[in-house]
Amino acid sequence: MWGHIWRHAVIWLALCFTFFPIVWVVSASFDGTNTLVQQSIIPIVPTLDNYRMLVREPRYPFFTWMWNSVKVSGTSAAISVFLCALAAYAFSRFRFRGRRTGLFALIMVQIFPQVLAVVSIYLLLLNIGRYVPWLGLNTHAGLIMVYLGGAIGVNTWLMKGYFDTIPRELEESALIDGASRFTTFTRIILPLARPILVVVFILSFIGTYSDFILARVLLQTNDKLTLAVGMNLFIGDQYAQRWGIFSAGALIASIPIVVIFLLLQKQLISGLTQGSVKG
Repeated sequence: MWGHIWRHAVIWLALCFTFFPIVWVVSASFDGTNTLVQQSIIPIVPTLDNYRMLVREPRYPFFTWMWNSVKVSGTSAAISVFLCALAAYAFSRFRFRGRRTGLFALIMVQIFPQVLAVVSIYLLLLNIGRYVPWLGLNTHAGLIMVYLGGAIGVNTWLMKGYFDTIPRELEESALIDGASRFTTFTRIILPLARPILVVVFILSFIGTYSDFILARVLLQTNDKLTLAVGMNLFIGDQYAQRWGIFSAGALIASIPIVVIFLLLQKQLISGLTQGSVKG
């Protein structure tokens, strides 16, 4: 009896701890006070002014920031999946000189946190921009390249582990029937590896969509900012913090990630489960 009550108490406590921030953000988005001090869970005077401000305020192009984030995150995630799949297939299926060294180098590079190299990344893009302006500072292409550099190592290892579980006999049968290596890769391996491709895409998308530090350092003009950096402007002013508008923006900003989860949840669950079992 007491064990039953204790378990339910822990579950309800965990649910309250999980959902309280969401309830608070929803409440703040409809609260007209725009402050933390006077806000209550149920707004005294509910209003849509915070959402109207997101649409009408020209100083804060919220939907431009949101489009920039979706563009940068989607592009970097798609390219990351493509490059990691090629690299993982090569490491999984071929035996060549330097293979073990390459795998070891990938994991060693990944151990070093990318954010600790932010100064060198800044200087690197500064110099690249002198010769290739569209790839330098304050460009989305440059930011995408930085994100790719930080994501390929661990994702390649993740995919390689999954590719190792796919029987080689499937490819050998196709090769005997006259298929090329590229055909076996695109027609046999990639369809079977779809769960892990989806997992890598979603993790890469979420990681870059919510990144603040690198985007804050590398992007400079208002129209180039991503969502995390742009929304910081709502609360960055010591004397004019707009928590209501920030909360309204946070709710709208969560829509792309929720949509991706809803569309790909079956593949995501399958990929995580199979990866945990087969290593």
